[in-house]
Amino acid sequence: MTTDVDLASPDLLGPVPPEMPLDMPVQRLDRWDGPRPTVVDGKPTWSVRAIRFFVFGLAFAISFYGVREMVGVVSAGGIVGLEWPLIVFFGITFSWIALSAASGIAGFFAGFFEGRAIRTIDRTLRSKTALLMPVYNESPARTIGALEAMAESIVALGEGANFEIFVCSDTTDQTCWVEEELAIDRLRRRLGDRMAVWYRRRHKNIARKAGNVADFVTRWGGRYDHMLVLDADSLMKGETIVTLALLMEEDPRAGIIQTLPVIANRNTLFARLQQFAGKVYGPVIARGLAAWSGRDGNYWGHNAIIRTKAFAEACGLPDLPGRKPFGGHIMSHDFVEAALIRRSGWGVYMVPWLGGSYEESPPSLLDVAMRDRRWAQGNLQHMKVLPTKGLAWPSRIHFATGIMSYLASPIWLMLLMVGLALALQAKFIRPEYFSKEFSLYPAWPRFDSERALQLFVVTMGVLLLPKLLGVIETILRSDLRKRCGGGFAIVVGMVLETLISALVAPVMMLLQSRHVAEILLGRDSGWKTQRRDDGGIPLAEVIRHHWQHATIGVFMALAAYVISPAILAWMAPTLIGLVLAVPISWTSGSLAAGLGLKKIRLLLIPEETDPPAIVGAAHDAQHLAEAELPEVEDGLTSVVETPHARAVHARMHLPVPLRARGKPELDPVMAAAKIHEATNFAEVLAWLGPKERMAVLCEPQLIETIDRLIVKPEPPPDLVAIEEMRVRPYPAEVPPGAHEAAHPEEALADGEPASPTRAAAAPPA
Repeated sequence: MTTDVDLASPDLLGPVPPEMPLDMPVQRLDRWDGPRPTVVDGKPTWSVRAIRFFVFGLAFAISFYGVREMVGVVSAGGIVGLEWPLIVFFGITFSWIALSAASGIAGFFAGFFEGRAIRTIDRTLRSKTALLMPVYNESPARTIGALEAMAESIVALGEGANFEIFVCSDTTDQTCWVEEELAIDRLRRRLGDRMAVWYRRRHKNIARKAGNVADFVTRWGGRYDHMLVLDADSLMKGETIVTLALLMEEDPRAGIIQTLPVIANRNTLFARLQQFAGKVYGPVIARGLAAWSGRDGNYWGHNAIIRTKAFAEACGLPDLPGRKPFGGHIMSHDFVEAALIRRSGWGVYMVPWLGGSYEESPPSLLDVAMRDRRWAQGNLQHMKVLPTKGLAWPSRIHFATGIMSYLASPIWLMLLMVGLALALQAKFIRPEYFSKEFSLYPAWPRFDSERALQLFVVTMGVLLLPKLLGVIETILRSDLRKRCGGGFAIVVGMVLETLISALVAPVMMLLQSRHVAEILLGRDSGWKTQRRDDGGIPLAEVIRHHWQHATIGVFMALAAYVISPAILAWMAPTLIGLVLAVPISWTSGSLAAGLGLKKIRLLLIPEETDPPAIVGAAHDAQHLAEAELPEVEDGLTSVVETPHARAVHARMHLPVPLRARGKPELDPVMAAAKIHEATNFAEVLAWLGPKERMAVLCEPQLIETIDRLIVKPEPPPDLVAIEEMRVRPYPAEVPPGAHEAAHPEEALADGEPASPTRAAAAPPA
């Protein structure tokens, strides 16, 4: 099991428990010598096989029908020229929505057989689970508020001893770092000996979140049987967390068990649209995915419990060959980890019947677009992972659907462009009445308009079917219907959500098409902090991001009108969203619009009308933390000038890993040199950059040097003049090496570069 740690005195407690490492070998993607996953974990049950046959068979049948009808539409005058790519692009997009519709149908009927009640907790746990929260420049009050609420919920069930909180920080902002330390120290004091709280900040965030989790597993993974991975916006009921641990204990071959997080707790228009869609349509889609995936499921990176032994055994991620964005470390690591852990014979499955799992939505369209840039790169990177040896075929389907979710936008754009080009051809280019090959009839594009209208109706039906099934299920369930505002409000909410989604879709199409183009051109996404509050984005910022989309919409509308008013009418649903891109995007982040709809009881979800206790507890804990935590304007200033922050930082900070001799890091060396030359703390703050301040916080000796600098008296004027002479550059006529010869005490022995410690220890001149 694990070694016990005395939690009675937070002041004497270190930041982390004793290390209990697990070996995490890097996996080979080009080779697999082990058995097939189903040999180890068992073959799919007959019910899973039947559902797979139904879903993929129905998707194929719908796709075949749609493509056949499209061929009939364009073949009235024979298929010529651009009509071939029109058929291909339509076939790809139609097949994409056909699979979603078939999965939704399976999920709708599966809902009649699932158990919705949380399993009764009839025994205590035997295992130890880490509540693992990786953070990156997040609001500490928000994260510890959620963690405190979850901890208290678990403790109330009498299971506090079987869980420990472990915050794994990759924070790169020095002020946020100090705020995190103060917040964790406060959380420790509030929980006392009821639940352990640990905190580790990495000095280098290698491989981003995947590397953060891997560092935890390889150093402390042996301490825990499971880890429940959380995002900074995650929230889960204690009953849900304990039930997941029980399910892990009862299923020794389970590697990952994924919950279905409900989007909640936000109030902007866009967030409330996402919440409504997730609550009404989400269960049908997720249940269908869970039904055909079986134990070959997927992992979404958070709100899931993972067996640490299985993760260490199977999920050591390699760096992909080549340069970024396709090469380097794996960004969308969760899909890959699920596929690799399944390859090793561990089960990966979803429990959509288990409630009490929550997350938050980005507050606006622009925030989603910024997040999507990183997700698009990670999903397209999976094209290199797709051929991995030994994977279960459903894992490859998960990769393919993730890739397609971003390729669908440029394919849709090309479909529109081909359609517009065909219209231009029919309007301005003379048909080829007599081709080189013998024909009794001229060859030019002709369309069956009646058949085209029928195909449009079918396409809209396939596209909207999962939403309709979700609405029907919600209305049929009386408990959900009442808490969502009633049947009429649900139908109106679906219509409103569909209309706004239709306006947003063309803008997202262009945004994602640009993302794909940038990725193909080799541009990396970087790693930016996600905005999580309800504040809107300034109008000027919205215009800067969307004026191109509005311009494209106006240009396409004029071109369509010149060709034919009928073409303009056909493209109107797309063009309206583009022309109105700026007001649509700006309104999407409007808190007033979201609260206005809430006031008239539209887009309601049960978590608003009947908030779970855990949501209220997290909200109260966050606000209390915001009120009690000291305001930190600058992390370095707080540590240097505030005794409490200094003591907490000294207690919570882990030593910097040893570097190789002869390979100094620039930031601590430069920081030490600047501190050595400063005459007061104001100069230190003025001279140090953000990375250098982080370096100072990593070096206790540099903080002590600054401390001595603050209390020392100001030097006399004549010494100030001498100091100014000392820091002047050498005159041009001084030969190289003359200064070192004149001052041998300043030369470095054995040619070693200056280290931050040695520079900090040198007395002022």
